[in-house]
Amino acid sequence: VIGVPHPDFGEAVVAIIIADETDFNVSAVEEYLSVRLAKFKQPKACFKLDALPRNSMGKVQKAQLRQNYKDLFHPE
Repeated sequence: VIGVPHPDFGEAVVAIIIADETDFNVSAVEEYLSVRLAKFKQPKACFKLDALPRNSMGKVQKAQLRQNYKDLFHPE
């Protein structure tokens, strides 16, 4: 999960999901979380990616992910 700017909350949680299955259903994950997490803890958005951006050391580049989704709730 990453935090991205949100106009009402200041920052919102976005879930980035990596799945090998081609028939992976993001809405099923959202439904699963909705009955297990309080509303304020649930991601405001979920996305499926093929791979996470990584640096030469193999660490996930969360800054790059935040940059990619920074306008998600602030469309310009």
